[in-house]
Amino acid sequence: MKNAKFGINRKIGIIGGSGLYKIEGFEKTKWKKVKTSWGDPSDDIMTAKFYGVDVYFIPRHARGHKINPTNINYRANIDAMKQLGVTDIISVSAVGSLKGELSPGTFVIVDQFIDRTFSRIKTFFDEDIVAHVSMAEPTSKCLRDCSEAALKKLKINYQMGGTYVVMEGPQFSTFAESNLYRSWKADVIGMTNMPEAKLAREAEIRYCTVAMVTDYDCWHSDHQEVDVAMVIKTLKENAINAQNMVKEIIKTFKYFSTETDPANNCLDISIITDPKLRTKKTKEKLKFIAGRVFKKNED
Repeated sequence: MKNAKFGINRKIGIIGGSGLYKIEGFEKTKWKKVKTSWGDPSDDIMTAKFYGVDVYFIPRHARGHKINPTNINYRANIDAMKQLGVTDIISVSAVGSLKGELSPGTFVIVDQFIDRTFSRIKTFFDEDIVAHVSMAEPTSKCLRDCSEAALKKLKINYQMGGTYVVMEGPQFSTFAESNLYRSWKADVIGMTNMPEAKLAREAEIRYCTVAMVTDYDCWHSDHQEVDVAMVIKTLKENAINAQNMVKEIIKTFKYFSTETDPANNCLDISIITDPKLRTKKTKEKLKFIAGRVFKKNED
């Protein structure tokens, strides 16, 4: 099916977080190595078919969970997806809850972020060419609506909308930090969706986070010390729901309109550098991310 507004074939990418290192039930699966200008992605990309849809999956921490949140090569992951023609990304992320009503096992369809990371490169445009993309609406409504429809159908407990605090990690929060984030009325806390969401926007890829609650963070009287065993137990329970959700999203995402999505052609109004000053070397490095705009400027 083609998107009537933009005349392109939509392809979906899935970024799997903690506990989601593979997805069963796909057809014609193959792990593909993709080279990027930014180094190696977290892992090879699994290419597959499901209900006739091209699917591309990457485990964010690599199979076996070998890469900590700070060391994930977010730029390579997004560039690899862009190279493969991905237009829409569903990011599945394990998080802690900052609200009593968001119990472990609940899924949260995120619509806002607070970025508290400080040791990560957050842009593709860090040499010669400057771009300022809007992050006012960091996730795509069409994908949020599709995710909600999937969760409803599967009768999985969820919340539509929520703010995700992204901390640097890899340590969990202190008690004071946890209560600070609660005072901001944030909903969940995790370590991975920034700068991932920002880079997806720079690549003009529609992006949505579905966060899976694994624990209450340390603010809760029953969870004063979050430990890995506690998280893994809930992760295993969430993984089956997450795989089923992803499959439902793949079946239906093309039916949700992208017409007003903020990721659409956003670089047209974001690159500020004079075209005459854009070096050939940097344009080559950015050819998958911004090649459409460069070509448009040359025509």
